[in-house]
Amino acid sequence: MGRCFSDEVEQALQYIYYDMRAGKGAEGLQILERASAAGDGDASCFLARCLCGPGYVWDGHHFPEDDRRATKLYHESVKQGSALGVLICLRSGELTPSVEANMPFADLKEAFDRVLECAKAGDAFCQYTVANSYFWWDFLRIQKKGENSFANRMEYKAYLRENISQCEEWFWKALRGGIYFAANNLDRYYRQGDEDIILPQPEKARDLYKIGAETGNPYLQYFYAEQLDKAGDKAGAFYWYQQALEGGEPLAWYDVGYAYDQGKVVPRDLAYAVHCFERGMAEPRDSGSKVGCANTLGEMCFNGRGVARDYVKAFQLLSYAHAHKSNWGALYLAKCYFYGLGTQQDYVKARQFLDLVSRKNEEVFFMLGFIHARGLGVPEDIKKGMEYLQKAGDYNEAIQERVRYKKTLFGKWVKR
Repeated sequence: MGRCFSDEVEQALQYIYYDMRAGKGAEGLQILERASAAGDGDASCFLARCLCGPGYVWDGHHFPEDDRRATKLYHESVKQGSALGVLICLRSGELTPSVEANMPFADLKEAFDRVLECAKAGDAFCQYTVANSYFWWDFLRIQKKGENSFANRMEYKAYLRENISQCEEWFWKALRGGIYFAANNLDRYYRQGDEDIILPQPEKARDLYKIGAETGNPYLQYFYAEQLDKAGDKAGAFYWYQQALEGGEPLAWYDVGYAYDQGKVVPRDLAYAVHCFERGMAEPRDSGSKVGCANTLGEMCFNGRGVARDYVKAFQLLSYAHAHKSNWGALYLAKCYFYGLGTQQDYVKARQFLDLVSRKNEEVFFMLGFIHARGLGVPEDIKKGMEYLQKAGDYNEAIQERVRYKKTLFGKWVKR
């Protein structure tokens, strides 16, 4: 048998959490499916977690999400005798009275002690679970205590401080053991503290993601790269983005593609940049990285930069990004609607996108002037249109459009 779990569960954990770069997540999921069906409560618990989405398991595994089935599996894990399942149900709000009544433990402390024993034996996931019990104050229910258990508020706060602070050591052990989620909670613990009980210690958060990145975890490599990127270390950031991508981190497609598009830290390679953005777009889950891929690849398709010009594809990509709260491609979408490129000509929508363009240029002023002076989708307003057309300066189409109008002796703009 494994150190803390069955051999099957230990192998699945290796594939799903401890060696994510191996690319065997799907195999790990199948192992859990079989073990759970055979009555392994720990397998049911981990399988449930795998079905809960990227907040609970690495997105690079591309596991399906099924919240309803996950809830059933969590409940089943408790019934099947998983102490870990009990604590995770407690943490997730799934330990209802009926579920608790089905657990084969005298009380929550017995379940906690089982997990604590595995944590002391070196199991990183159990270390993470124990840390969470302290971090999220679950120890109150486990130990059956509350403020009324103490003579005064000062004693109660001392008790809270003693317990909450234990999360720090356990999170560090879990992180060094390969559970990358521990870095997120440690970061919060150090930067925010906990009410007036634990004071913030932001200086301790500085190297969290660096340490995680150096363990080889692709998710933490990505976030360490982001940290370096924001600090201005573009070369260092690219190295870790590349490491994350090689490890299978889906968020890194955009950043690596962007580096090859810009050609500042690596030689420019537009073909490879396009490849990265297309791979990023192929990811099943929406993300800020996927939106970045859509915007940049959309612009490249619109301008024929590194790829054949394709207005239809450009419009689709930029529309996807806009639907996900990005106005970066507003100018290109405005052009698509104004000129009828990749979609039907629609001056109303063109003006709506022109209004979203943060930095107006000569072509933007021309399009706005054209729309208002001719009354296309808006009431005709030659004066307003000419104001925009004059701002367009020497833009050729604006010059040609201005010729259509003149001022009367009374200073009113009219058509010639």
